[in-house]
Amino acid sequence: MALGNIGTGMDINSVVAQLVAAERAPAQNRITRSGEQISTKLSALGTVKSVMTNLQTALTTLTSAADKPAQKTSVAADAGFTATASTDAVTGSYSVEVVNLASAHKLTSTAVAAGTTLGAGTMQVKAGDKTYDIEIAEGASLADVAKAINAKSGGAGVSASVINAADGQHLVFNATTAGQAGALTVTTSGGDLARFAYDPANSNTQLSQTTAAANAKVKIDGLEVSSTSNELSDAIPGINLSLTKAKPGETFAVSVARDNATLKTNLQSFVSAYNAAVNTLASSSAYNSATQTASSLTGDSMVRSMQSQMRGLVSGQVNDLKALGVTIAKDGTLSLDSGKLDTAMSSTPEKMAGLFGKSGTIGTGLTSMLKGVLDSGNGSLTSRTKSLNSQLDSLNDQLSDLDARMEKVKARYTAQFTAMEQLATQMQTTSSYLTQQFSTSSS
Repeated sequence: MALGNIGTGMDINSVVAQLVAAERAPAQNRITRSGEQISTKLSALGTVKSVMTNLQTALTTLTSAADKPAQKTSVAADAGFTATASTDAVTGSYSVEVVNLASAHKLTSTAVAAGTTLGAGTMQVKAGDKTYDIEIAEGASLADVAKAINAKSGGAGVSASVINAADGQHLVFNATTAGQAGALTVTTSGGDLARFAYDPANSNTQLSQTTAAANAKVKIDGLEVSSTSNELSDAIPGINLSLTKAKPGETFAVSVARDNATLKTNLQSFVSAYNAAVNTLASSSAYNSATQTASSLTGDSMVRSMQSQMRGLVSGQVNDLKALGVTIAKDGTLSLDSGKLDTAMSSTPEKMAGLFGKSGTIGTGLTSMLKGVLDSGNGSLTSRTKSLNSQLDSLNDQLSDLDARMEKVKARYTAQFTAMEQLATQMQTTSSYLTQQFSTSSS
């Protein structure tokens, strides 16, 4: 018999659901409110972490640039070379003359009629310090010889190709390493291969030297420098010379100067990242007195500490910052006057490193402060985030406990109302019986 269809006619399931919901509501609402507050704080802390991480990145870049400023080079367009400078380059000027370029050895055979085949033999090719012994099969064509050479060398030291010219086919040997260190020697044995020999030391030069193996030669401030490559990275410390054309007898100046453009860009990026951090910390902890509304981190001691440390680091260096064109507004944000920065970098370039270098006052203090905030192990933001996530886990456990407790409450209410219905049914049955008995006795 279904409950609620006898006795009082009460819908027990509906009544029990309402009673359980009423009993559940206070705890449910408390847990929900707490969860929402924690989630809001986690979101705010995520935003704070993002801007502080951006500030840390911008500071790291600026610190590196302040300690080792970028350098730039200036070379005439027709100098026969280009130059690039690293941060290790020394400011100054150098006179450079490109006497000749480095070239890779190239050898070409005499013409061979198309379709000509060769007898079996061996060929030994030396390319610098590499030696390749190649077996040439009976009936090999010129293309077969080139293929055998390339298969053996794998493109290291020497490569071979066939050129189909008007007078016939030519076997071409190309050194893959420029300069005299990559010079080629070819010795042969048997199989009509003598025509491919090239051994100047033994007066056996059947191949024509199309391009001689030559080292690059330059004069720097009158001093001769030789290189197997057209890229000279160590002739002048910190400067890479890329040779493009020989111009013997002509000298061109390479000027090296400080590149303030990069440093200016890095400083502006730092100022922008710093201001974003200042504004985010302020908005996340603000209190609107007009609406009497607090922000998610209003009154948070960690946020106040970060604001205080950042403000103290920059305000303590207000005069030195102003000398670099950086001023502090009333709200704590910074602004950069690029014109003043250019003037300062020309007259007192050491001030940048003194403020933002690894040993600089702001660089050192802010680096330490950001590490204390962002450290993945025990940084304050990391610890706070872990704590809030732990609280969320606890709330989820409370919800699970509440569910279990409400199931017991539901069972208790259902049992009580079922017993009441059964009692009411028994009373109705007894009442009907007594009424019937009285009616019978009266008649």
